[in-house]
Amino acid sequence: MNTVFFQHAWRELRRLSLISALILGAQSGYAESVHGIAMYGEPALPPDFVSLPYVNAAAPKTGRIVLGNTGGFDSLNPFVFKGTKPWQLPFLTHETLMGRSLDEPFTLYGLLAESIEVPDSRKWIEFKLRDDARFADGTPLTVKDVIWSFKTLGTKGHPKYHGLWNQIETIEETKPGHVRITFNTDNRELVMLVGLRPILKAAQWDGKDFANAALNEIPIGSGPYSVTDFEAGRFVQLTRNPDYWGKDVPFVQGTHNFDAIRIDFYGDGDVLREGFKAGQISAVREFNAETWARSYDFPRAQSGDVVKTEIPHQKPSGMTGFVMNTRKAPFDDWRVREAMIQAFNFEYINDTFTGGAQPRITSYFSNSALAMKPGKADADVTRLLVPFAGSMPPDAINGYTLPASDGSLRNRKGLRRAMKLLAQAGYTVDGGVMRDASGSPLRFSILLPKGSTENAGIADIYIGALKRLGIEVTIETVDDAQFVERTGSFAFDMTHFRRALSLSPGNEQRFYWGSAAASQDGSRNLMGVQSPAIDAMIDAMLAAPDQKQFNAAVRALDRSLMAGRYVIPFWSFTTGRIAHMREMKRPDVIPAYGDGPSYMPHVWWWQP
Repeated sequence: MNTVFFQHAWRELRRLSLISALILGAQSGYAESVHGIAMYGEPALPPDFVSLPYVNAAAPKTGRIVLGNTGGFDSLNPFVFKGTKPWQLPFLTHETLMGRSLDEPFTLYGLLAESIEVPDSRKWIEFKLRDDARFADGTPLTVKDVIWSFKTLGTKGHPKYHGLWNQIETIEETKPGHVRITFNTDNRELVMLVGLRPILKAAQWDGKDFANAALNEIPIGSGPYSVTDFEAGRFVQLTRNPDYWGKDVPFVQGTHNFDAIRIDFYGDGDVLREGFKAGQISAVREFNAETWARSYDFPRAQSGDVVKTEIPHQKPSGMTGFVMNTRKAPFDDWRVREAMIQAFNFEYINDTFTGGAQPRITSYFSNSALAMKPGKADADVTRLLVPFAGSMPPDAINGYTLPASDGSLRNRKGLRRAMKLLAQAGYTVDGGVMRDASGSPLRFSILLPKGSTENAGIADIYIGALKRLGIEVTIETVDDAQFVERTGSFAFDMTHFRRALSLSPGNEQRFYWGSAAASQDGSRNLMGVQSPAIDAMIDAMLAAPDQKQFNAAVRALDRSLMAGRYVIPFWSFTTGRIAHMREMKRPDVIPAYGDGPSYMPHVWWWQP
């Protein structure tokens, strides 16, 4: 009887202990250690996955390729605002705590971090670093480096890193090899973003000015490649580290297969293409369907030494076109901006440059399920927009549609509509010159980088149409360094604009078109939009508890941006096009995101 009593007492004690543990765990934000995390739902790959589904895990490690960039560079620190850098560097030389799958809308898997812990509230995240993580110089990568990187990038790095740092309440080592980041705001995406911050070596910068590093002060990373040689403005040589620490990490299996990658710099795109035809460059991306169809018949292509590969994708179109700076007249008036769109003869220009083969961008998220739907907004989107209806440009709720011309050069209907809009905005034609109410001529310039031959050609046709309206427009061409400086400080009237968007838009949208970013040098908010409605749609998107509400918020954001008439849209890129040496191979499986900075050369390999 005593035995039965003690067994019952023991079971009851265990039950109470378990309940207490669960209560305490809930109060402290209990989290289970996991191998990956998704924005919504669960990661597609199991904890024991051996490689990403779109790689060749057995790809040979050999070969050398040469890629080409236009312009030049005066910095090899890609993490600061100062200078012009080779855009490929952070994708090859540095790593993050977690890596992003190109086959899922927004899912991260362990890279520098072996595992993570995240509570349901997502108020914090804790990373367990891999014990064998090393920098390229062989020194261990530690929690100290993680904490230093977050703080330094968030305060001295490029402005795009500052927003995340301002939402971090604490970052601390909880036990050896573990770092916990706690947030000061409710934002589901923050646990994802911290997983994607590059980690640098803290000791390298003792006593040095990180934000103003000299050209030869190259940040040391843990990635598979390091800069082993360079000549300012001419080339950068990247060499794969034979002792790369992460060669056995599942996330990187089958990636980074070339022994060396050289980046050569050319004055403009035409010279770069000639270099490719001559065999001096291994691969080029082609963004023009007409050029792709007609200009790749040179001898090396005819012989089979050059191969054309098309890579379809499921990404949103993003936005490409001429962006108008609303910080100053005349583009501070939406009617003038709409007039500029009406005067842009897209059908004729598209036929001239692409043979009409590429469809027009119809919204910031077109070509995806996130795009605004034609016509009047549905109930969920309307509910989000109605509180701001009085402060938004027309058509946000009822639907905004881009104008279409008859394809002829004259575009008479478009020009007549543009004239009416300008008259509504207070402009009149006097002596063949469009003037505002004070009599000042309506004139502006289009800022372009040297070598931007296609955009210059588009601008030439556009200027001809604007001239018929009495508007004086000039093309201002500057070198790459000046272009970066001018656009970074918003010293332009109109300029070429490209903003790629993903299937999982998040906090970066504030940097692209949030009100606070409009006056922040170096931000991506080139149009200078300051809209309470857009800010609210971004907030709603970030706070969305499920996919349905997330989609509604993104569609409302899309409508707000389109109705604002900030950009004159060009054509979309629904297929990636890569011309390359026949020795360059790729996996048969194409990820949902298709081609991008982490696709070629990351998952390609050399096969003689």
